Amino acid sequence: MNLRRIAILAAALASAAGTPLHAQNEATERPNFLLIVFEDMSPHIGAYGDPVAQTPVLDAFAKDSVLYESAFTTAGVCAPSRAALAMGVPQEAFGGQHMRVASGVELEDGSRLPYAAVPPAYIKAYPELLRRAGYYTSNNGKTDYQLAMSHTGGPFTIWDDSNAPHPWRGREEGQPFFAMVNIMETHESWTFPLDLAPDAHPMAARLGAQLREALTGRRQIHDPADVVVPPYLPDTPLVRAELAQMLDNIYYYEQTVARLLAELEEDGLADNTVVIVTTDHGDGIPRAKRSLYDSGLHVPLMVRWPDRHGAGTRDGQLVSFIDFAPTILRLAGEEVPQWMAGRAFLGPETGPERGYIYAAMDRHDEQLDFARAVRDERWKYIRNYEPQRPFFRHLGFRDMQRSMQELWRLHEAGELPPRIAQYFTAPRPEEELYDTWADPDEMTNLAQDPHYVRELERMRDALARHQQHFVDQSVGGELAMVRRMWPQLAQPVTQAPEVVQGEAGLVRLASRTPGASIGYRVDGGAWKVYVDPVALAAGQVLEAKAVRYGFAESGVTQVVGQ
Repeated sequence: MNLRRIAILAAALASAAGTPLHAQNEATERPNFLLIVFEDMSPHIGAYGDPVAQTPVLDAFAKDSVLYESAFTTAGVCAPSRAALAMGVPQEAFGGQHMRVASGVELEDGSRLPYAAVPPAYIKAYPELLRRAGYYTSNNGKTDYQLAMSHTGGPFTIWDDSNAPHPWRGREEGQPFFAMVNIMETHESWTFPLDLAPDAHPMAARLGAQLREALTGRRQIHDPADVVVPPYLPDTPLVRAELAQMLDNIYYYEQTVARLLAELEEDGLADNTVVIVTTDHGDGIPRAKRSLYDSGLHVPLMVRWPDRHGAGTRDGQLVSFIDFAPTILRLAGEEVPQWMAGRAFLGPETGPERGYIYAAMDRHDEQLDFARAVRDERWKYIRNYEPQRPFFRHLGFRDMQRSMQELWRLHEAGELPPRIAQYFTAPRPEEELYDTWADPDEMTNLAQDPHYVRELERMRDALARHQQHFVDQSVGGELAMVRRMWPQLAQPVTQAPEVVQGEAGLVRLASRTPGASIGYRVDGGAWKVYVDPVALAAGQVLEAKAVRYGFAESGVTQVVGQ
């Protein structure tokens, strides 16, 4: 890779960091960002060497992009992974590690209390930081960053539009944009059987109808006989059919990428937009999703520069999801806050290359767990803090999968081979160590092998250093964590903005809640994030409200221009 050319390009893109907000792209040359995130998808892409997957759109994109071979999420499940992606710090450091907060913490009486993670007051999601710097920020609806008691929504100050009908066409003319587009049709639920029993799960009826509509009349692209069945799943016709459908979903819905790239060209934006394609975590199949194995953490990552610099090249550096925030902020010409834990992995000012990536596994819906992992370019170490719990336990949503149903059927019949049966037994090993070069599926635990004591101790020490640097909120249990964030188990409420009208009609806003973000609108217009005093003409009506992440929104304060 020609680092000098990258430095020249990124420096040009960030050349006008001090220009006024909402300045024209032509004047500032600040880059746009289009972040495309598939759901539940390991690197099943021809360009990554998958021998079966047919992915003509993503293969063509790879030829225009830098392909990162060693990118990893911080969790094998969506909401915690997305929380770390948005905040630039590990999810377990701010209470976003359980899947999901909306599912609720279990109370002493057995009931469940939905909650929202409360990060330290100084932490802000990087799309909000971009918005404060004048960027238009949009998301197409998948905003579960663990900061609200729902699967969608969240602090209103993060996005200009959190359910945008189009990624960038809602912005002001010439305004730079950061758009996150989630491709949800590759989710595990899109491989569920069409004849889901309505009583199988509260979502079964809706999912079954959704699948029947999507799949009716759709031509099968991948032959079940051709798929590669991983060694942690049984090789049965139902499993093969599910894996073929998973690959078909990628084939059909990679067309979203083609459409977005075509629209960038149509709108004359391709020459100033950095396009990033990745996934929220690995495959949506059992022992991948909700795990700390590479099958759940290793993801594709491709970056297309506006001038196609580095097109077709590969980069082997370790990349973590917490690296996205500092990377994008730096390319936008913004200062990277010191509290961000990641490093810029591309551009002119990259940090020292990573030695390790880290990941966490905690509660999944109704099933408790607590495990941590560290990986370098070759070795993976997993520490199971609750080994008394089998890896596979009944989980309502996952149990709707054909592959999981096959696993349960064969387990109950005693017909699983030992390499798979181990996931149903307890206790689990307290420590796991894998040589991912020799054993990419992580099937042979070397933690008890005396030949690998040096690697075991080194990886164990790496995890300990990470845990000393970040306070792990899972220690002591989820309920204790929620009590720290929500005293008396009641959601704190953000104080409403206070208003000071100054000379020349300038209105200043402030909230007494530390860390609160403030939004405002004038005469019923769109909500904007408050950064500087607002000029308010006589008779104009300004409304303002505030929110600290994890708190309830404040009431609305209103002021009329004098």
